[in-house]
Amino acid sequence: MSDEAWEALEPHLPRGKPGKPRVDDRRVISGILRVLKTGCRWKDCPSEYGPSTTIYNRYNRWSGRGIWQRIFAKMAARGPVPEELSIDSSHVKAHRSASGGKGGKKIRRSAARAAAERRKSMLWPMIAADRSLSS
Repeated sequence: MSDEAWEALEPHLPRGKPGKPRVDDRRVISGILRVLKTGCRWKDCPSEYGPSTTIYNRYNRWSGRGIWQRIFAKMAARGPVPEELSIDSSHVKAHRSASGGKGGKKIRRSAARAAAERRKSMLWPMIAADRSLSS
């Protein structure tokens, strides 16, 4: 995050919450912006932004408390439009099994074994034809 962007953002951050002191806000917010811009998983965020759990927890908690909406409203009312702006975005998530993997512990026979085994069923027309010849 640039110095100019940080100077504009810092006055709008929540202050005076009781409890354990927060990890460096600038570093964590930069990590949140990185994840949102690239679309990577939270745990894949580079370690230079801090622990991935801290980055995710900060984003999630502030979302639940409406802090991001307040920050956006205050920044938007402040004046000129920034160089980067995301009003609306969408993404698609695929389940981890969507990659076409085997899908679990299924016991599968090899093709060679299946070919060598005796057939377990016969087609009905073959049985009917055999009966008609013996009558």
